[in-house]
Amino acid sequence: MFTGVSAFPLTPFRNDQVDEKAFAGLVRRLAVSGVDSITALGSTGSYPYMTTQERARVARLAVQNAGSVAVFVGIGALRTSQVLALARGAEEAGASGLLLSAMTYQSLTPDEVFELFRTVTESTELPVIVYDNPGTTHFHFTTELYARIAELPGIASIKIPGVPADPDEARRHVASIRAVIPERVTIGVSGDAFGAAGLIAGCDAWYTVIGGTIPGPALGIARAVREGRVEDARAESEQLTPLWKLFADLGGSARVTAAIAEYLGLVGPSCLPLPLRGMSAENRARVAAMVEALGLQPGPEA
Repeated sequence: MFTGVSAFPLTPFRNDQVDEKAFAGLVRRLAVSGVDSITALGSTGSYPYMTTQERARVARLAVQNAGSVAVFVGIGALRTSQVLALARGAEEAGASGLLLSAMTYQSLTPDEVFELFRTVTESTELPVIVYDNPGTTHFHFTTELYARIAELPGIASIKIPGVPADPDEARRHVASIRAVIPERVTIGVSGDAFGAAGLIAGCDAWYTVIGGTIPGPALGIARAVREGRVEDARAESEQLTPLWKLFADLGGSARVTAAIAEYLGLVGPSCLPLPLRGMSAENRARVAAMVEALGLQPGPEA
């Protein structure tokens, strides 16, 4: 399950409540798009902004609308007891796997993070993805910590935060991780601008933000790599440079993805949870111009 394209949909809000209808629509579109899995309640899904009850409901909606596509559910939280409650909610919803980040307020030590993953893997039968996202969690995994955690029986995949730009360095980086983890544990790249480079460098999966709203480009890049058309994959990623630039310029991929979904009518206006706010009119115009110039489309709803 932990290979190919895993799409991370938004969890849209309306009037400070989860917009269940819009979320279900996003998941149904993904279910017929050809993605290999759907990961609900990742960073794009605004998981830290929701209560345990809201997240359990979102997990159920994801599974109910995903058809036969595997659903992974984010369970990151500040306290271990909260993480375990979220894991139970995901299990009861019928999730196929769990996505676990090392959330911080007080800085965490490597031993504390290892104990978090040990506790969770001992408390659930579901496979666990290690979610390394230092841009939001402010915890930095080392290769040594990857190795320790990957030895835990329940660990299925490690989501790494991008790869070096140089192709040879990227291959060496992925190979250095591969060398210290069990063969059963896959490596998935994140940071959409690095998706093509990570797959070319030997990553097994692409955990993609934009793929949760507009899966077509990610699927095209992944298909090209799988078929050995490496230059085509690089070219397709380079065509999306205006999108990657907006991610960098406008406060991150979640804000831009939300603006894209709003522009395409997939979600309502100002769909991010407060205090996150929608973009200015000027920046919305930049996003709209980019969508039109690249011809981005979400695909049909199921």
